[in-house]
Amino acid sequence: MDFKTFDVIASGLYAERIRLNTIASNLANIESYKKNGQPYQRLVPEFKALVTEETFKDGLAPVKVVAIKTSPYPLVKVYDPSDPHADKNGYVEKPNVSLVKEMTDLITASRVYQANLNAFNLNRDLILKTINIWR
Repeated sequence: MDFKTFDVIASGLYAERIRLNTIASNLANIESYKKNGQPYQRLVPEFKALVTEETFKDGLAPVKVVAIKTSPYPLVKVYDPSDPHADKNGYVEKPNVSLVKEMTDLITASRVYQANLNAFNLNRDLILKTINIWR
């Protein structure tokens, strides 16, 4: 029996868990500053499909989290001279985290995670049915 499918599903579950972790971090730090006074920068996981000749032939492509990077989007500038982080012109750099973007990503990540769980359960059920046929 071949259990490579479970490895692929596990890699997808792990990748989505990392994505959910970064979303949680982004939401928790939506108004945060680092110790040096710099605004928090949004975290984004980078995924890579692990496709080789063998996996391509079998139709399998596990995913790997290769890095967690800061978002390249610019920080948000807001005019608020009363803020302690304001520059000499009264502008404050705020974290580049968008509540709408994070919530959209959260819904997507949770649905992909659920789809991987469904694939796991379906694969498990097929294996169990095959074993029962052999009895």
